[in-house]
Amino acid sequence: MSVDIDRIEIAVIGAGLGGAAAAALLAGAGFSVHSFEQAPAFARLGAGIHIGPNVMKIFRRIGIEKKLEQIGSHPDFWFSRDGMTGDYLSRIPLGDYGRREYGASYITIHRGDMHAVQIDALPQDRVHFGHRLTNIEERETDVLLTFENGRRVAAGLVVGADGINSMIRDMLLGPEKPRFSGWVGHRALVNMNKLRGSGLAFETCVKWWWEASRHIMAYATKGDGSEYYYVTGVPVDSWEHDTSFVDSSREEMEAIFGGSHPMVQALVDATETVTKWPFWNRDPLNLWSRGRLVMLGDACHPMRPHMAQGACMAIEDAAILTRCLEESGMADYSDAFSLYEATRRERATRVQTISNANTWLKQPEDPAWVYAYDPLTAALG
Repeated sequence: MSVDIDRIEIAVIGAGLGGAAAAALLAGAGFSVHSFEQAPAFARLGAGIHIGPNVMKIFRRIGIEKKLEQIGSHPDFWFSRDGMTGDYLSRIPLGDYGRREYGASYITIHRGDMHAVQIDALPQDRVHFGHRLTNIEERETDVLLTFENGRRVAAGLVVGADGINSMIRDMLLGPEKPRFSGWVGHRALVNMNKLRGSGLAFETCVKWWWEASRHIMAYATKGDGSEYYYVTGVPVDSWEHDTSFVDSSREEMEAIFGGSHPMVQALVDATETVTKWPFWNRDPLNLWSRGRLVMLGDACHPMRPHMAQGACMAIEDAAILTRCLEESGMADYSDAFSLYEATRRERATRVQTISNANTWLKQPEDPAWVYAYDPLTAALG
């Protein structure tokens, strides 16, 4: 086994949605970047995801906006409805209105389809799968990264885009398990034939609400309407499993949401395979970087998915971090990291707080502060 050390300018740890965006943006800004991902290969993981105009503007810069627009669904509204009566609680205009007011499309898409487009946009010889980080050694002029497969890499800067269980975060702050938030989400792609068989017209983006903030967010994940997905939010006492998710069932969905509005019942009836996931929390961080290490996304501000902005915040982080490094250059990275944190902290914490409270768009409100934001032109600092 070779013990040679590869030398690179910037290492991005994690090639998920935030990490892939960071690698693309940094490379586009002229930096030499390599991504290291612990998964053995790309896989179409997860299910639905919302991408707001705030992030479609970033994808325009990367050169993948049009492709994602072609794949994804374009809801004209975000509807919030009472889960029992079906009464409309809010109608938030998106679609053409959003393109005009916020400067880009609002799409809902399968997370795996979007991730594939992001990975394809990167130079393939710079994305390294099967690289699980096992050790980090901060040195005077670089950071020495050791991977489980024996490879060693010396990087000038390290971007931790490695999620809520971030090893970079553990390095900076010491190991600390995330806390269970008291919520689980059921996730399912429903049987479209069964759904259509109900004879009901399904809205392309709707959130059904019950007491105690229980909810089902349901939406199309393809522009042709061939895929429909839902994710729930259900308060529970504890999470007893060691795995990241467990199988659920139509019976469990029926037990929780049975007796609701006929459209909800049709969703439950069209459920075949459904999984159940815990939502984890951490407190807002007082430290986003140290030395040559910097974090983005869930590594530094994980949030419940109730605002549909978790991945969007990671990708916004990537855009702002890139701009700060462009401004300072590699040599003055510590100035860049300070500017990055100063620019991002308030917005990320606000989104984290509202996501955790689960109030977003339940009542009529103006979402422009989220959707009209442009990370490519927003003031730094």
